[in-house]
Amino acid sequence: MKRQTQSLMLLILGGALLNISAFSTTYVNYVKPGFRPLLVGAGVVLAILALVSLVRQWRGQGDGHDHGHDHGSRVAWLLAVPVFAIVLIAPPALGSFAAGGEDDAPAPRPPAPAAFRKLSDGAPQLALGEFIGRAYDPAGTSLAGRQVKLTGFVVPSKKQNLWYVTRMQMSCCAADALALKVAVRGVPAPRENSWVQVTGSWIPWKGKIPNGYVIPDMTATDVVKIDQPAEPYE
Repeated sequence: MKRQTQSLMLLILGGALLNISAFSTTYVNYVKPGFRPLLVGAGVVLAILALVSLVRQWRGQGDGHDHGHDHGSRVAWLLAVPVFAIVLIAPPALGSFAAGGEDDAPAPRPPAPAAFRKLSDGAPQLALGEFIGRAYDPAGTSLAGRQVKLTGFVVPSKKQNLWYVTRMQMSCCAADALALKVAVRGVPAPRENSWVQVTGSWIPWKGKIPNGYVIPDMTATDVVKIDQPAEPYE
């Protein structure tokens, strides 16, 4: 591979990183918000290295061994195609396909017991993780008889009169994301992958709390379609 080709690829990669992190918030589709400074820094370093290398070559200060084969350069540019794809067609945040159905989706472990704050009056907004945690709370009283609001995207179900409000939860990046789901009953399913705010109440477990992970249910009284949040993951 020619040195000039290497430098151009570094410049493209650095520009792609800066495009999704410094000049937009696209990066939150792939990593947690706290990674932004690292992505910006990496993009700046790559861009500077590429520019320095190109300037040195244009001034004739190369090492004199840049006689790579043409086919090597063509292969190098093919390797750059994924980088161009990120710039031109940025993949969206993970949706219903990644969340899967009832049986093929990875499920989080049942939440550990935790002390939850008292819910505010009315129908407070809860994260899906908090709703699931409260459903598994041994005290079992914080959700009883309460209306709450949940925000997520729609995942259909093979079961009749049931669908899932879903949010992906990630520890580091989209590769380790797991689907947090709450089964919704009582209202028709909106369009798959659309983002909604659901108002409803938890359906208590029949008997004791399950030993393994079981998706909790809620009865919905209202569903409002919304735009995707700026941070799509929990």
